Amino acid sequence: MVEISNSQLSQLEVTFQQQPAARDRPLIAGDQAAALMQLFKVFANDTRLRLLHALVREDELCVGDLAEAVGMKPQAVSNQLQRLVDRGIIGSRRDGVNIYYRIIDPCVPVLLERGLCLIECCPEEK
Repeated sequence: MVEISNSQLSQLEVTFQQQPAARDRPLIAGDQAAALMQLFKVFANDTRLRLLHALVREDELCVGDLAEAVGMKPQAVSNQLQRLVDRGIIGSRRDGVNIYYRIIDPCVPVLLERGLCLIECCPEEK
């Protein structure tokens, strides 16, 4: 279980804000492209995207609430959450018998917003 304090989360947000824009970076190398591809594979799952969006909307939720939000069994949700934890995208904390999850990577809400913008503002031509 990855637990992160509010001060650690604040530091991640500062680090994110200090990153140069993509246009200001050199062209990505092959190994960076491969790492980026692996990261995008994590996001290439409708359940994980819905779980992340639920966490963006509510900040922190337990497995049962997330399962209800996406209409799945808690065990199936737990499996998807573990993949996100393993990538350092979300963190968790235990409170009694419940485990609560929240997004710890400040890039994730921005990525979801940009992705939603792409599908809502620039729909594919038919």
